[in-house]
Parts: sequence; C-alpha cells; structure tokens
Amino acid sequence: MTSQHDSQPGGEEQRALTVLPPRLSMPRMATPKQTVTFLYDPDEFEEFVKEWVPTQEAKYDLVERQGGAGDHGIDVAGFLTQAKLEGEWHNYQCKQYKRDLSWTTAAQEMRKMFVAAAAGHFTVPTRYVFVALTFAASLKRLISKPSECREKFLEDLSTTKDKLVTKLDADERRKVEGLAKGTDFGMFSCIDLDQLLEEHMTTPHWLGRFPQAPPTNGPMKLSPPELPRHDEARYVQRLVDVYRERFPDKINSLEQVDDVAEAKGHLLRQRVAFFAAESVRVFARDSTTPDYFDQVKEDIYTIVVEEAERAHPNGWERHAAVTICAGTVEVTETILKPYVGPEVRKGVCHHLANDNRLIWCGEGEQ
Repeated sequence: MTSQHDSQPGGEEQRALTVLPPRLSMPRMATPKQTVTFLYDPDEFEEFVKEWVPTQEAKYDLVERQGGAGDHGIDVAGFLTQAKLEGEWHNYQCKQYKRDLSWTTAAQEMRKMFVAAAAGHFTVPTRYVFVALTFAASLKRLISKPSECREKFLEDLSTTKDKLVTKLDADERRKVEGLAKGTDFGMFSCIDLDQLLEEHMTTPHWLGRFPQAPPTNGPMKLSPPELPRHDEARYVQRLVDVYRERFPDKINSLEQVDDVAEAKGHLLRQRVAFFAAESVRVFARDSTTPDYFDQVKEDIYTIVVEEAERAHPNGWERHAAVTICAGTVEVTETILKPYVGPEVRKGVCHHLANDNRLIWCGEGEQ
C-alpha cells in the first residue's frame, strides 16, 4: 500500500487530494407577494381580501364572501347596516390575474353589477373596489376621472356584445342605462397587491399566513398615565399591600405612596414594566394572536410560581425575588420572543398579579 507521502517517480512528492463535501443550499421561502401571486387560487385570494377589508376606514356591520356562481359580481361585501344588500354596502371585486387588469375586464364586471342592481337583486353599492395584483395604467387613469369613466362605460354599453346585456329587452336595457347615468362613478377605485399586502400586515391574520415575514413595526411603546387605569387596580393594590407592610407608619393607601420616595420610585418602575408587557399584549392581540401572549404568561408563571410559594420574610422580598427570577425565564419560540426582554418579563408578573395568580404578601411572614 502506498501512503500519501510516498514519492512519485522522478522524486516529486505526491500531494493529498482533499475532497470537500457538497454544499447544501436551502431553498428560499416564498415572499408574501410571491405566495399570493403564484400559490393562491381564486378562492384563497378572496379569503385573503376578506381578511384585509376591515382595515379600511369604513365601520362594517359584517364582511362576507359571496363569490361563486350567480354572485352578480360580488366577491366580498362589506355591509354598513343590518339591511345588508338592501342598504348601504361596499363591493370588493377580486381579480387574481397574472396580467394587468384592463378596462375590458373591469367594464364587464361593472355591467354585471348594474344589470343585477337594475333587476332588483341589490342596491347599487356606495363603493366598488377592484382588488387585483396589478392594473393597466389606462384603467387607473380612467377610474381616476369619474365623469369620463361613466361616459366611456355608457358608450361601450350601447355597443357591447356582452350576452348579459344583449339578452335584455328594451325596457330592461333603458333601466340599466338610467341607473348608470345616475350613478357617481367616483365610487370605483383600484387596490393593487402592494397596497393590499401593506395593509393586511396590520391584521391579526398576517402571521398565520406569512410566519416568515413578521410585521416590521413591532409593539408600540406604551407609557403609564399619571394615575393608574382601571385595569391596573388589582396589581397596584397588591403593591400597596407590600408598601403598607414595609412602611407601616407611613403608608396605608395608594395616595400615601408619593410621600415615601423609596415606595414612589418602586411603584413607578413596576408600572413602567406593566405597560411594557401591555404593549406586547396589545401587539399580539392586534397583529398576531392573543394566544402568543398567553403562552408568555404561562412560561413565566411556570417558573416564578416556585419562587413565589417559597417562604420569604415579607412581600417586598418575595416581589423582588420573583421579578428577578422572571428575568431569567426562557420563553417559548414565537413571533413575540424578540420583544420579551427583562422589563417585559417583570411586567408580566404584574399581569399575573392582575389575574390573581401571584400574591406578594403571605400570611404569618412578619
């Protein structure tokens, strides 16, 4: 057997051949835009739009998908009253075309709506939004000029070969024309995918669809108001119990805490921590799911309850030991984890006190 150091003929030393393992390249995850464009079918796209609709300024009584056979051009409807299609409502027409949405397609949907409204299937919506991946520039320009758009629509209506219109009798056709003439075409507008994604990101549905693309803004910082809010009552009272125990000759109520510098500074720090945790709770509620914050609370409680139930000389010492312990807790890996720092962990202890799960002053520890 020849070793790697044996000489080759001619006296040259043979060098060892190094074989490198093949490099593994993990496929990139699809971006939200790629996911909606290439992976969603029309039904999923309509559901995506339905999740987005509540981000609009209108206060809807109900948002409902109606897409399908015989939908008369209604994909997603936003009802502003309980009268629904017989009252004021908005229509969201969804088009998941890989090509630009053109006037030809938009006009066809407009005709479908006016024919159905003239036949009494519903009132004309006060807002009609085309939601598509992209739009032809000519369509956007026309939509931005309502009177010109109406004129163009009526001109096309008189010459269209659309069977939906050609099958109408003369009276029905005049009714459709009259309805269109009396409608303010300013109700039509366009929303493209970029705007749709930007606004959908503010909904609780975003992370369920795109866990690989968390919202970029994160929790909004909240600061405690000068006076405690009603939802602070229980944990603040628990702290007043601590101060009453530590400063029996000086504090007997919340109003007296300001008179003792040590207690005043301590209470302010706890309230700041409470609102740090509250900001994460609100973020979870509005942008993800409340379950994530509940998981943070459970993670912290599971560890700190052991410290809380140990014997301590007083509530002051128990509170200090528990909040220090909370700062070391490793929380479950969720979208909230980057935002759950030591101050938030401390604040969660006060959320747990609000839930009556942590009490600082025990019996017989004086």
